[in-house]
Amino acid sequence: MTNRLALVAYLARDYDEAIAWFQDALGWVLLEDTDMGGGKRWVRMAPDSTAATQFLIARAVDDQVGAIGHHAGGRVGYFLHTDDFEASRVQMLAASVVFEEEPRHETYGTVAVFRDLYGNRWDLIEPS
Repeated sequence: MTNRLALVAYLARDYDEAIAWFQDALGWVLLEDTDMGGGKRWVRMAPDSTAATQFLIARAVDDQVGAIGHHAGGRVGYFLHTDDFEASRVQMLAASVVFEEEPRHETYGTVAVFRDLYGNRWDLIEPS
């Protein structure tokens, strides 16, 4: 038996602003945007079309709204690997992504913490 993590729900204030941010800031691709009726959409995004794990952009409603930007309780909750740290960082800075720190070199690779459009913390990592 084989299991794999296919989707991770990502809470957003608005579908279109989240789609635009992931495309502009991270260069992700929109894999699916299906109208589910009643204002709901099934929106899947990923770094590329072959990614094993994708984000399901979920528009927060009611008591979920308070969780936007706090997906991991203030910790780094997402770890984005790149094969070219500097090129990724330059693209992200051009899209106004906020980095909390300058790049640092750890035993596992080059890393810097950044925040997404809602304030969730991510690591950008080029593995060693």
